Amino acid sequence: MNISVRKIAYAAVVGAAYAALTMLMAPISYGNLQIRLSEALCILPYFFPSTAWGLFVGCALANLMSTAGILDVIFGSLATLIACLITAWLGKRHGPKPLACLPPVVVNGVIIGAVLAWMFAPHEIFWESMLIFGLEVAGGEIIAMYAVGLPLLYLLPKARFFSIMRAFYAKG
Repeated sequence: MNISVRKIAYAAVVGAAYAALTMLMAPISYGNLQIRLSEALCILPYFFPSTAWGLFVGCALANLMSTAGILDVIFGSLATLIACLITAWLGKRHGPKPLACLPPVVVNGVIIGAVLAWMFAPHEIFWESMLIFGLEVAGGEIIAMYAVGLPLLYLLPKARFFSIMRAFYAKG
C-alpha cells in the first residue's frame, strides 16, 4: 500500500469518528447485546483501504471503556482490523457490496464472542457461551452493517463530495 500523509490523515479522521461515535452511543455500544452504529464505518476500507488502520486505532480507543477490559482492547481491535482488511481486499477486487458488510459480522461474532465467553462465562461451558455471545454480537453487527453500512455503500459513491474525496485520496 502506498502510504502518504493524506492517507494517514484519512485514517486518523475515520478512527476518531469511530471512537467518538462508539463512546457517544455508549449504552448500546458495549456488552454482548451491542449495536455499534460506528461499525457502519467499517465499509470505508472498501473505498479507502488505509482507513482500516484508523478504524483499528479508533476501536482500540473506544474499547478502553469496555467492561471486558484489556482483552477487548486487544482482541476487539484486532477483530476490527481483520474485518476491515478483508473489506479493503473486497473493495480492490470490486466484490459485491452486500458481501463487503459480512466480514465485521463474522469476525466480530467469532472473536468478540470468544472474548466475552472467556471473561464472563464459566470455563466449563466456554464453547456454548462463545456460541451464544457470538450470535448476540453478530446480531448487533448485522444491524449496524446491513441497516446502516450497506445503504452507505450504495449512497456514498453518488454524493458529489465523495467523488472529490476519492480523487483527493487517489492522488496521495
